[in-house]
Amino acid sequence: MSIEPTAPEPVERAGEILTDEALAFIEALHQKFRGTRNERLAARTARREEVAKTGKLDFLHETKDVRDGDWTVAPAPAQLQDRRVEMTGPASPAKMAINALNSGAKVWLADLEDASTPTWHNVVDAQLNLLDAARGTLSYTSPEGKEYKLRTDAPLSVVVARPRGWHLPEKNVLVDGEPAIGALVDFGLHFFHNAKHLLGTGSGPYYYLPKLESHLEARLWNDVFVFAQDYVGVPQGSVRATVLIETIPAAFEMDEILYELRDHASGLNAGRWDYLFSMIKYFRDAGEDFILPDRASVSMTAPFMRAYTELLVKTCHHRGAFAMGGMAAFIPNRREPETTERAFAKVREDKTREANDGFDGSWVAHPDMVPLCQEVFDSVLGDAPNQVDRKRDDVNVTAGELLNVAATDGEVTEAGLRSNLYVAVNYVAVWLSGMGAVAIHSLMEDAATAEISRSQVWQQLRNNVQLADSGKRVTADLVQTILAEETERLRGEVGEDNYVKYFEPASRLVGDICLSEDYTDFLTLPAYELVS
Repeated sequence: MSIEPTAPEPVERAGEILTDEALAFIEALHQKFRGTRNERLAARTARREEVAKTGKLDFLHETKDVRDGDWTVAPAPAQLQDRRVEMTGPASPAKMAINALNSGAKVWLADLEDASTPTWHNVVDAQLNLLDAARGTLSYTSPEGKEYKLRTDAPLSVVVARPRGWHLPEKNVLVDGEPAIGALVDFGLHFFHNAKHLLGTGSGPYYYLPKLESHLEARLWNDVFVFAQDYVGVPQGSVRATVLIETIPAAFEMDEILYELRDHASGLNAGRWDYLFSMIKYFRDAGEDFILPDRASVSMTAPFMRAYTELLVKTCHHRGAFAMGGMAAFIPNRREPETTERAFAKVREDKTREANDGFDGSWVAHPDMVPLCQEVFDSVLGDAPNQVDRKRDDVNVTAGELLNVAATDGEVTEAGLRSNLYVAVNYVAVWLSGMGAVAIHSLMEDAATAEISRSQVWQQLRNNVQLADSGKRVTADLVQTILAEETERLRGEVGEDNYVKYFEPASRLVGDICLSEDYTDFLTLPAYELVS
């Protein structure tokens, strides 16, 4: 085996992260697990092809004994007993990392995935910021001279890092001449440099696992944890992982996923936006019963979304695990009081529903939302750190209810089509510029919401959907016309230099994947080819 970084430009302090010892660990992870990872990705494709033929998903017959068994996950460490508010955001730049750690949230989801563009600078800088955060030394001084430091007057948020999904490569690290696996690079660098130190301070190596589609993918992560803990010499069970249930096949394997990770699991999260994306992707060719209305019309009260979240809470609490709520996309605008008031009302409604349903905590995307989420969960939890003991024996969710997309209220409109193309181009352009999360019209958009937008366009085009407001059919000509109009609109908003550098290539990319006969599984894969 051989391993080498191939970054086009050096990153300051990169030598502290890309040590020979750390790279040897990355190499060892690939030597042991790359083959299984490739098999798991191939299994995804085979399963999707089967669903395309049948139009059905169901709970697995071969794992019924796991679902019926009497078992629980390992007890959560003290730091993860109270997770009523979790702040999410990228770990680079340092300013955002500091603001998240200082936010007052119980947990900071340090996102190396959907809220981060994996440029080489971002990948290394994020690891440096997490290294400094673990040691309490993270600081930043802006070009204007403003200093950002970690607070000392209150506890910092506990770091739970989210590595990239199994599907994403890391082209700036080669192992035996092949691009490395992004998930193993992200996990490997963070674990190698921080696991022992965190455990020595009473914390630990905690992770969010994204994009899983089966319990066998969870088993792979568990095997990685077992190997990694032995490799660096920390006790087995030191790792704690929360799995995002953000794909429709994973919703049918929640018990099995927790079971595979039971010595390292601390909970499941309702990754709602990726879940919608997965629903569209999985059933994109299953006919009109699986065509969702405009994205803005699909709320968490839609029957299929209610079934998913209630099953998640029931499963988690039955197994002694935490049920974590999802992201409310609404964010405040300090310059627009009416927008802020509307955002607070929407988020309060969302978090109130989650707390009353039994969730143990939830996500927010902006520090100003932390007190609101805290207040809502305080009102339900009181002095208790969580409500894991609250069982949901009243919940009995069927496969049909999980797949009942047809019962979703709303229509497909030209306004929605236009919004999807605007958001997709805008987000991809910002992603190409190096930022993985951006506020668009007072909504926090990340890769998941962009995936929904472009996938809806693809599905509507392939199904010749009629638009409720204009009466037009979604055709290639209509998509091209609206894409050109929305791209020109963005051109007027962002200026010519940004348009040429980022928005023009973003529009071409969005057009290519929306109009292609073949569906693109993840827009970040072709987009990644355009960044360094």
